[in-house]
Amino acid sequence: MMSQRIWPNFYIVGAVKSGTTSLYAYLRQHPQVFLPTMKEPHFFTRPHPSPEQTHLIQYIADVGQYQHLYRGANQFPRIGDASPSYLWCEEAPERIHAVQPDARIIVILRDPVQRAYAQYLMDFNEGVLDLPFMEALQRDWTRSDKGWGISQLYVELGRYTAQIIRYQQRFGADHVHVCLLEDLKKTPLAVLEGIADFLDIDRAAMRAIDLGTVHNAHRLPRGNWARRLASGRMSRFIGEHLFPHSWGEYIWRHIFLREGRKPPMDSAARRFLQELYAPEIERLEHLLNRPLPELRVSWKAFEPIKDTKPSTLPQKPSGNI
Repeated sequence: MMSQRIWPNFYIVGAVKSGTTSLYAYLRQHPQVFLPTMKEPHFFTRPHPSPEQTHLIQYIADVGQYQHLYRGANQFPRIGDASPSYLWCEEAPERIHAVQPDARIIVILRDPVQRAYAQYLMDFNEGVLDLPFMEALQRDWTRSDKGWGISQLYVELGRYTAQIIRYQQRFGADHVHVCLLEDLKKTPLAVLEGIADFLDIDRAAMRAIDLGTVHNAHRLPRGNWARRLASGRMSRFIGEHLFPHSWGEYIWRHIFLREGRKPPMDSAARRFLQELYAPEIERLEHLLNRPLPELRVSWKAFEPIKDTKPSTLPQKPSGNI
């Protein structure tokens, strides 16, 4: 029966590549918080991945399997779900509200230009695509079929304002907490204490959390062999179903990847994204009633722009996304 089910009462909803893994890892250490071993069930997004991406997208669609993640969770004051697709998914706020109308929503944001590039580098490392960044943006921006597990949504995932408004309208602004990746990197304890206050849990316990471990930091593939294996159906199945998650993560991070500097972003792609997101950030500053220089990190001149080609991409196809 529905009354016997355990539903999370807080949700880390995104954005993608903006620190959700770190928040998940930190909050799992808090004695009053339960987060399942599967970080991203994406249950309330209800993905329908394309055939070519089915093996690349992990999610739970069955309510019984989702409930299985939360066995024993009723002993904890705060029960969470950390699925970054929920921020993008238009239906997720209503679906979450239907089972937990008093849920607390945590949003963590990043410079949307850097966010898109970080997602692209992840996709490239995992063998999802072989295109340069600008070409990947062009292909993804102009395709007519969009969705989680269908397209990469490089641009759409960084359009934060409407996404946050959906949660504020459904749950109330006081139940939506927005934090920033830049702050989490610079002052992690202060960010976590703010989240503790938001969740009504012991803020003092945050001081015992291991903040020294870097979660999901950028690494480079050891070669094309690693990228081919990472994108293969059989290797994905073995890594996700035949090994504990921690083993698979360790093998991926330490055998398939290596330390190395992040390659510089293509200047034309950076300029295009900056032009697109500049008014978006202004709208978000108005919504949150605060300046957000942390979302303009890529506007700083890390390297000179040498080319003078127009930065515009083809027009987005008409229709809803």
